[in-house]
Amino acid sequence: MLDFRLGNTTAVVTGGSSGIGLATVDLLLAQGARVALCGRNPERLEQAVQHLLQRHPQARERRLFAQACDVLDAAQVQQFAQDSEAALGPATILVNNAGQGRVSTFESTTDDAWTEELHLKFFSVLHPTRAFLPQLERGEGAAIVCVNSLLASQPEPHMVATSAARAGLKNLVRSMATEFAPKGVRVNGILVGLIESGQWRRRFEAREDRGQDWAQWSADLARKKSIPLGRLGTPDEAARAIFYLATPLSSYTTGSHIDVSGGLSRHA
Repeated sequence: MLDFRLGNTTAVVTGGSSGIGLATVDLLLAQGARVALCGRNPERLEQAVQHLLQRHPQARERRLFAQACDVLDAAQVQQFAQDSEAALGPATILVNNAGQGRVSTFESTTDDAWTEELHLKFFSVLHPTRAFLPQLERGEGAAIVCVNSLLASQPEPHMVATSAARAGLKNLVRSMATEFAPKGVRVNGILVGLIESGQWRRRFEAREDRGQDWAQWSADLARKKSIPLGRLGTPDEAARAIFYLATPLSSYTTGSHIDVSGGLSRHA
């Protein structure tokens, strides 16, 4: 019988101060988990903490830990792993959620840009996974979930570097799943399409047709992008897919990805 409550579980979410990461922390807290989150911007992180404590007052009692951390800095991530374990206990769930897209074509992407993009997409996963793996191995039902993009399977020519890096991350998830399975650690990912975010809200604010509200503007965008469901996804919808993969609800699933793109994927 499945238990949706996570009272004895410690989860870690990187990039947890906004968007999909924040929605994931919110859902995990709602289901009783202890949650550690990190983000690069201390002010945004503090705002996220106050938002979460308003929604989950019980989290004040040693159920929420936040620390500023750059996931591309291995030493900072190791310190975050040590401090979060001291605060909340060893992690049994790790959600790797970091990295934004780079708009560039093959012609316009410089060598430095390629290096930066590949480094971001890989090491934002490699550093936290290395740091938390010893904790995950000590627990039961441990899981890693990597937030990825539909670009991993459906590349776009105007995002060539990000598409290539995302494909590499999808492959890495499969490799880690195979290697970590004997350790009792499952590894999966989600492939997101167009999700409501600060970036899309800023584009909405800069719209030419000031008569359009958000629902009309985003629906037009969905039609232009040929999204069958006719709208953008929400961070909460991505968080629910992450929750499924991170918990015993998916106990016989590893090395897989859930498509969260509203039908935008053209792949079976």
